[in-house]
Amino acid sequence: MHIFSYKLTQLHARLDEQIRAEIKRRIPNSLRLFRLKRLRLEVKDRLRTRALRLQFN
Repeated sequence: MHIFSYKLTQLHARLDEQIRAEIKRRIPNSLRLFRLKRLRLEVKDRLRTRALRLQFN
C-alpha cells in the first residue's frame, strides 16, 4: 500500500471515530455530522479512485 493511500485510510478511520462520538452525544450537532460524513465520503471516493487507477496501471 502506498503511503498516500495509507494516510487516506487512517483519515477515514478517524472520521468514523468522530462520527460515532458525535452520534453518542446527548444532543448531536447535525451540521457537524453532515460535514464529517461528507468529508468521509470524499475520502472514500479518493481511495476508490486511487485503487482503480493502481489496478489498471
